[in-house]
Amino acid sequence: MKTKIFVATVAVIAVWALAVRPTEGANKDIIQLQVQVQALQDQMSRMQQTFDERMGVMRNLVEHNSDSVNKAVTSINELNANLQRQQGDSSGKVDQVSGQIQALNDTMDEVKARLAKVSKQLEDMQASQQNLNTQAQSQQQAAQQQAQAPPPDVLYNNALRDYNAGKIDIASQEFNDYIKFYPNTDLAGNAFFYVAEIEFKQGNFQQAAKDYDQVLQNFPGGNKAAAAELKKGMAQVQLGQKEDGAKSFRHVVQRFPRSNEAAQAKEQLRKMGVAVTSGKPSAGRDQ
Repeated sequence: MKTKIFVATVAVIAVWALAVRPTEGANKDIIQLQVQVQALQDQMSRMQQTFDERMGVMRNLVEHNSDSVNKAVTSINELNANLQRQQGDSSGKVDQVSGQIQALNDTMDEVKARLAKVSKQLEDMQASQQNLNTQAQSQQQAAQQQAQAPPPDVLYNNALRDYNAGKIDIASQEFNDYIKFYPNTDLAGNAFFYVAEIEFKQGNFQQAAKDYDQVLQNFPGGNKAAAAELKKGMAQVQLGQKEDGAKSFRHVVQRFPRSNEAAQAKEQLRKMGVAVTSGKPSAGRDQ
């Protein structure tokens, strides 16, 4: 039932996604979402088919073993009745019947062990199916959230507008939403930069330095790389990490020598009373 509901939900999402006329900036994201939804539906169909086949095999094994147990119980009852009728016979016959009973008891123990093993396999399969269902539901929720997100250009422009208007809390949420829904676009580096700028303004220099570094590591060729390196150095200085800050400033001068950020980096080094170039070559950082 859950699978049917899930497939129906996925179908509704797919129809809705096809019905909505996407903006030019979101065409690629909507197509990717449709592909993800179709792949998710195919995956659930294959999972359900595999689970049904395995459950059928397990049920056959359980039925077969249950029949064996019933037959063994019937045989034991017959032998016990026969033993009672033949109590007057020779001790040799009694020993023979007792041996048969013991053999049947051993068979029963073996069948019980097999049943326990099959039951354990069934429990493991059910747990595995539940885990797969949970993962599928998580993927479905992520797809639904992305489908409900504004187009990337709209979301970014709204965030930048609120940032320039001084609504930094709203802007921070919007930039983080952009990073969440569109992490691989060119503007994702800018979104990381503005999140770090907000943190810097709020005095959260530790987190600001980390987010400036996200720009440098993930978007080294972006238009915010120079500014991110400069502001990272300023955050490090605020944290008392003057040597690391000086390295960041020098890296700005080395990598962007004719930029406004390079001029600002030189000014920061002058205020710190350190040379623009270090006494020994700096290893720097791969960008």
